[in-house]
Amino acid sequence: MTFKKTSMALFASALLATTLSARDQIKIVGSSTVYPFSSSVAEEFGATTKFPTPVVESTGTGGGMKLFCAGNDIDTPDITNASRRMKDKEFTMCQENGVTDITEAIIGFDGIAISQSASVKAFNVTKAQLALAVAAEVPSTDGKSLIANPYKKWSDIDASLPEREIIVYGPPKSSGTRDSFEELVLQHVFEKMDVYTNLYKADEKANKKYKAYSVIRTDGVYVESGENDNLIVQKLTKNEAAIGIFGYSFLEENKDKVVGLSIDNTMPTAETISSGKYPIARSMFFYIKNSHAKDVKPLNDYTNLFMSEKMIGKDGILKELGLIVLPDDVRSAARTKVMNNEKLTLEALKH
Repeated sequence: MTFKKTSMALFASALLATTLSARDQIKIVGSSTVYPFSSSVAEEFGATTKFPTPVVESTGTGGGMKLFCAGNDIDTPDITNASRRMKDKEFTMCQENGVTDITEAIIGFDGIAISQSASVKAFNVTKAQLALAVAAEVPSTDGKSLIANPYKKWSDIDASLPEREIIVYGPPKSSGTRDSFEELVLQHVFEKMDVYTNLYKADEKANKKYKAYSVIRTDGVYVESGENDNLIVQKLTKNEAAIGIFGYSFLEENKDKVVGLSIDNTMPTAETISSGKYPIARSMFFYIKNSHAKDVKPLNDYTNLFMSEKMIGKDGILKELGLIVLPDDVRSAARTKVMNNEKLTLEALKH
């Protein structure tokens, strides 16, 4: 009898351990920009398979990477969405925590839309003017030093711009959209301006920092508005003087409420983004924790669905949500990587 009880206890313990180490529902975190696309795939997956609809959380790209890279435990996310590529330091964090088998999936393009209420007249702004509007420090009148940003109105930057208050609703530091905006706008503009680099040539470390200047002002002009891009849309409808920064897909979804500004005389459209003409565009990704595939049975099926023509193809479901489709050869290569669970390397991230 004792032997039987012991055997039953061991069996029960093993069964519990199996239950705790396996699940049928996929856990996804990450970018608010990729969230609508990932959620659409999750809903399609739940409706067309025997598995429950995956749980998708909008945590921001940076926040998602931290959760994803925390470890291999079954309670950590299986996938993290990203509106920029994984950083070297995030890859290293994953490796140090045992997350060593990752596949990178690129799903399409997205533009960073600079938008405003549809109720007021839109205007064209250059990338340089946009950078000067949000930077913490700007060149002095003589151009020889950096000073705290004094600009309160767009016309303060250039007389050709509207005499309108500068108020910018944008993403927080944890956002991939914020990272991309800093890189594609601030860094791109300021790395070409000597005033941001010449003052620091005596200090190599400082010089490197200012060569890629991306410090956003904190005097109340730039208002961090969380990871929910729909909140920025709501704020723009209430404050007609303001502009907002978010992914192109949200502009498409809300074109009855907001309109995009022309950047360097180019409007954000599917055509200008996919052609590379629109100057603030980036790729979108998700990252797969391959070590979870053995315990999270639907993981490979979900990722294959995401990368299918049904979802990311020229006539795919996600195109209707604002996804800018990848060229045929790039899309095919991206799909092959996912289907083969190709392991991401630090060297590949650098290219």
